[in-house]
Amino acid sequence: MNTRTETNCILPVDDFNQLKEKVLTWVNRFSTFCFLDNHQYENNPNYVECLVAVGTKRYVSATAGQSALLKLQHFIDETNAAKTSKGWLFGHLGYELKIETENLSTAAPEEIGFPDLFFFEPEYLIRFNESELHIQGDNADKIAQEIISHKCNEPAKPQSVSFQSRISRSEYIGIVEKLKQHIQRGDCYEINFCQEFFARSVKINPLVVYQQLSKLSPNPFSALYRLEDKWLLCASPERFLSKKGNRLLSQPIKGTSKRVPNDKILDTQQKEILQQSEKDKSENVMVVDLVRNDLSKVCKDGTVRVDELFGIYTFPQVYQMISTISGELKEQVSFTDIIQATFPMGSMTGAPKKRVMELIEQYEVQSRGIFSGAVGYISPSDDFDFNVVIRSVLYQETSGYLSYRVGSGITFYSDAANEWEECMMKAKAINQVFTQKQ
Repeated sequence: MNTRTETNCILPVDDFNQLKEKVLTWVNRFSTFCFLDNHQYENNPNYVECLVAVGTKRYVSATAGQSALLKLQHFIDETNAAKTSKGWLFGHLGYELKIETENLSTAAPEEIGFPDLFFFEPEYLIRFNESELHIQGDNADKIAQEIISHKCNEPAKPQSVSFQSRISRSEYIGIVEKLKQHIQRGDCYEINFCQEFFARSVKINPLVVYQQLSKLSPNPFSALYRLEDKWLLCASPERFLSKKGNRLLSQPIKGTSKRVPNDKILDTQQKEILQQSEKDKSENVMVVDLVRNDLSKVCKDGTVRVDELFGIYTFPQVYQMISTISGELKEQVSFTDIIQATFPMGSMTGAPKKRVMELIEQYEVQSRGIFSGAVGYISPSDDFDFNVVIRSVLYQETSGYLSYRVGSGITFYSDAANEWEECMMKAKAINQVFTQKQ
């Protein structure tokens, strides 16, 4: 008989940044955890500042094309049925689930090895913000004291790493020109094309790298996520999809311009350039239309609306153009019904979705894996919030394979050389992490 009793502990927070460092260090001892961090952005809506799932009570792991979404729904239903109060679930949806949502094939496997789908019910749930620490799980008081009494080491810097590109600049430009030909022929309107940079036989401290990435690029949908020897170090600025009550909300990003932090005038000009860019507006509105169409499959007629179009948001490295689309969910729609209708997200595919994913399959040299998938949680009340996995470092600890990917939206108006520069701009914070002097 299981005599373990789940308890709750709530404590005041004196030093938020120090507490965050202690929690990160404490969870690092576990082989499975998910640390979600808003980085104190006042983005709307903001449901929680830091949310952490640690350890595994139960889990589901599945491969795309082998009824992965059906297995996930069974797992969700079993979790809810097995408890008098529903449990939290954390995990990810990999890009290759497109096999099930759009009946597509997949390219050669990538080398990190995350399963296409993984969700777990945690042993410990930790929530905290600037004022309060809340721990839920067995011996919560003891865990709280372990965390609070922990002494953090002096911050270290990541080692220097030299990355290789899967394709050269000239190859990239050649592919973009071919994609523009597809657009001119009417095969598609916009396509998100990504490239990978990688290193082999590398030994890093994932926690140190994540902390440094967060320092350089503290974005509102960041995550440190570990499954055994597979790591995701994510500094994402983008929300894929959230549900609060019966309201679904998506906030796709399309449109980027660089910051000029040491020159206020030039920096403001960069913001204005993005705000007025017809190319970026065209790219953004196509994705907005795609998301509206996706949400309409699971939302009540007449409820899907654009709450904000072409909003310009400020991040440490870049300005981003973000639109917000929402709708009122139909009755009796399951979590996997919603994912079936909306995944993968339009901002990482293009329009029309199925055709551009076929082109992505044709022109990208490896499958995306967890990249351009989503990481997040499902709450006991069936609410959820998931990011878009971009601006991320992926690490396979056993083999030492280290990787990151960047991409941009290709349209009729795209200049191939400028698209390459946009990719380099998006990769700036990651490159800085691995090129700092020790």
